[in-house]
Amino acid sequence: MLIEHLNRQLHERDMQALKRQRRIAESPCAPHQRVSREGQPAREMLAFCSNDYLGLANHPALIQALADGARRFGAGSGASHLINGHSRAHAALEDELATWLGFNIPNAKALTFCTGYMANLALLTALGDASATIFSDKLNHASLIDGALLAKAPVQRYPHGNFTVLARQLESCTTPIKLIVTDAVFSMDGDLADLPALLALAERFDAWLIVDDAHGFGVLGDQGRGSLSHFGLSSERLIYMGTLGKAAGLGGAFVAAHPSIIDWLVQSARTYIYTTAAPPAVAHALLESLRLIRGEEGEQRRAHLQQLILQLRTQLTTLISSHPRLGWQLTESATAIQPLIVGDNAAALALASALDTQGLWVPAIRPPTVPVGTARLRITLSAAHSPDDIQQLVNGLTRAAQDLSGALA
Repeated sequence: MLIEHLNRQLHERDMQALKRQRRIAESPCAPHQRVSREGQPAREMLAFCSNDYLGLANHPALIQALADGARRFGAGSGASHLINGHSRAHAALEDELATWLGFNIPNAKALTFCTGYMANLALLTALGDASATIFSDKLNHASLIDGALLAKAPVQRYPHGNFTVLARQLESCTTPIKLIVTDAVFSMDGDLADLPALLALAERFDAWLIVDDAHGFGVLGDQGRGSLSHFGLSSERLIYMGTLGKAAGLGGAFVAAHPSIIDWLVQSARTYIYTTAAPPAVAHALLESLRLIRGEEGEQRRAHLQQLILQLRTQLTTLISSHPRLGWQLTESATAIQPLIVGDNAAALALASALDTQGLWVPAIRPPTVPVGTARLRITLSAAHSPDDIQQLVNGLTRAAQDLSGALA
């Protein structure tokens, strides 16, 4: 009965153009990558789908640092942080992150996690007890949504970026603790949350602001410190989560916040307490990643990335205006995430397939990840891309647009 039930649901997803498929990367994360599907030979693809925004995932210095860390600390941590898995490498990384982000959160301490998903579950379940209310943007990442569902606190969702509604919710709240929760860069649209306005609301209503900066850390702000730095914000009311598997090129995540918040997470965050610590070699290599991010090379990579974003947006705007019948839209994004809204699920898959035949790897994102009717190609750029790579993508989209427009004629 179970298998029949699951097979019916799988068939329904397939009929709605919603079934997900995996590919196998045969080479390191990079714009030019050898990729295969099950039962098919590998081929070289030009990828616009990774979150390796600074192009550090295959950086020689990080590969060397990872190897050095393994020689010094071994391959695995062996246990959770509270048993014997908390190494000198973890402690050094947390100290470095706390110091670096102290500009934005005075007296901050930092705590590292295996993944950003685990960090967000930890934050919302540990802080969102029965004395709190969680206020969550409706377009927040799934990890924030799941964390809120698991928390004991009641949850109020506000329409994306609608601070008038949020202010009314905060004003009518009767719990002593209020937690405003938001992505900094929304992962499917690439837009930036108005963090200054959110912090002002937190101060006005005696609330705390939890910021998931998975897609801003390393890319935005002074020396790549992230979205708080980008907006010039500083407050003890800020609780900051950053991931280390995107712009930082490796893996893991961290929370930076008031020392009492960090101490409470150590005592009560189940996704921290009841899991094996990440390999210390990764923490050791992340120290090298931070050095690259905040140094001259990091500045050069961020500047190059901004040039690529401008090139892509300029050319896609022209392409879209030339084919209005397709109904394509480019979201308002100044970040490395540049979604091309197609609308229909099958149309988005067809466009991704048309690019695939040209050796271009751009994923089609469909509901429930995005709202119904807004299926899209989620184009992500990396500092490892070249202007020629961008031109190849635009050429591929141009050919696809011409074919689709011809079919509509």
